[in-house]
Amino acid sequence: MPIPFLTPKSGVRPMLVLSVALFLLPPAWALQPPTGAVILTISGKVGETNQAGAAVFDLAMLEALPQRSFVTSTPWYKEPTKFTGPLLRDVLSAAKVQGVTLEATAINDYKTSIPVDDARQFDVIVAHRINDKPISVRTKGPLFIIYPFDTTLELKASKYYGRSAWQLKSLKVD
Repeated sequence: MPIPFLTPKSGVRPMLVLSVALFLLPPAWALQPPTGAVILTISGKVGETNQAGAAVFDLAMLEALPQRSFVTSTPWYKEPTKFTGPLLRDVLSAAKVQGVTLEATAINDYKTSIPVDDARQFDVIVAHRINDKPISVRTKGPLFIIYPFDTTLELKASKYYGRSAWQLKSLKVD
């Protein structure tokens, strides 16, 4: 069935209508604004922003990225623990980060420096679930940068444990 305003009788050229419609829509690759509470702000050398010079994410935006899970031993839990969330490199890619260092800041203002290369070299995730449950602030959430410590001996070192940031709230890119 033809669409009435796109028929030759309507006098409107279909390609013109389609062109205008596509022009008015944001590009599919653009970082959309959050619809829920912002839980992660990425500032600094960011190529894709959606709020006042920063890339901000709500939980739904992070969940929309491809998800990864792994089980790993950590110094903070007695048993190997399952972590789930997007790869840090995918989060950085969504914001089109162009720096070399991330300054991760937690809700309690703990700060740690993470080389962007870690996100490329290791399957570091921004976990929003532990053992398949959302991470509350009380249990190190809502976000936790976590390395897959059990995948290589290199990662079982205080250097990498110190780069893991729980209660993550922001990343500043330098």
